[in-house]
Amino acid sequence: MKGFTTRNVHSDRQSTIEHGSVHKPIHTSVAYGYESTRELAAVFQGKQAGHTYSRQINPTVEALEDKITTMEDGLRTVCFSTGMAAIGTTFFSLLRAGDHVISSAFLFGNTNSLFNSFATHGIEVSFVDATNAQEVQAAIRPNTRMVFVETIANPRTQVTALAEIGELCDEHGLIYFVDNTMTSPFLFQAASVKASLVINSLTKYIGGHGNALGGSVTEMGHFDWGKYDHIYDDYRSGNEQMWGLTQIKKKGLRDFGAALSAEPAHHLSVGSETLALRLERQCQNAQALADYLDGHGQVDKVYYPGLQDHPQYQRSRDLFRYPGAILSFELNHDVDLWAYMDRLKVVIKSTNLGDNRTLAIPVAHSIYYEMGPERRASMGIDDSLIRISVGIEDTSDLIDDFANAFAD
Repeated sequence: MKGFTTRNVHSDRQSTIEHGSVHKPIHTSVAYGYESTRELAAVFQGKQAGHTYSRQINPTVEALEDKITTMEDGLRTVCFSTGMAAIGTTFFSLLRAGDHVISSAFLFGNTNSLFNSFATHGIEVSFVDATNAQEVQAAIRPNTRMVFVETIANPRTQVTALAEIGELCDEHGLIYFVDNTMTSPFLFQAASVKASLVINSLTKYIGGHGNALGGSVTEMGHFDWGKYDHIYDDYRSGNEQMWGLTQIKKKGLRDFGAALSAEPAHHLSVGSETLALRLERQCQNAQALADYLDGHGQVDKVYYPGLQDHPQYQRSRDLFRYPGAILSFELNHDVDLWAYMDRLKVVIKSTNLGDNRTLAIPVAHSIYYEMGPERRASMGIDDSLIRISVGIEDTSDLIDDFANAFAD
């Protein structure tokens, strides 16, 4: 099975499922019993495959992890309760006080807040313009351990110099941590840019229905963990390629406890089956909506990688299957932001991304409010900026909704 959707839809059935079920069932048990005490001990010691406690391992969650690994063309995946938990646990597991991380400056607000929190615990983060690999290179220090980037920035849609930064990380022996949430493994394969670890907020496009939280980290096999001195002795055994992810799971997920439960894992797994179908439609709608807004007299600027005047238009074409399903735009300052958004009827005024429904949010006044005006200005976030997460509605209905809001 070579096709993205075919492999995803049939992944559960590549191993035996109880009672011939088509989907992996929801396993709600927290603990697992064994007839032999020696067998129980062998599972705990990692000498034998098996299940111990659902904070670390659960059959339903494992089935989802296998799907994500297949989608990302990686080696193995660990799932978490949220995308933020996936990022935070990875930092907690692999970094120590005195380490230095390079991050994109155009960073999702909650991730930016998290990194600032880690800075108070002795892990310094330098924020640079990741659309330019030279800025990343200039920021590298002797104590730099990791480079963290998002594929497409939220909300201004800057496209990271993913391939060039991958080469830099490979050259300098740095962990290359790529957040693939905005593109998903359907639009972009992070293996192509030598990513070390790939994070997805499963809540977004992979789940797609806005009904379950989840996050994942996938080991891609490009980083030499044998040379990474922050791997604890307990985890320096077996396949070296898996040492980093094993530490994330054993030291991070187990100790930090941000486990994904079976029921949301099942929702996310079933939702992922239509990822390609949904995202194709969402990207088509996003392009049509961006084209419409770009030509409207009451719009100052539209940010979408599918527009030819976008600074990274060609990079987006080279890297991604489609330019994504989020866009943002600035209203003319003589247009009342609040009144305009309140006139939208089909579009839901809400946060979140990747839902089947189109969602709109006033960026500066909500998800980026805590950053303050100075930090927002440095990121180019105007008070009139509206972010749109484009859904699967009929294209004409979406465009009519925005047009009617302008007309009233």
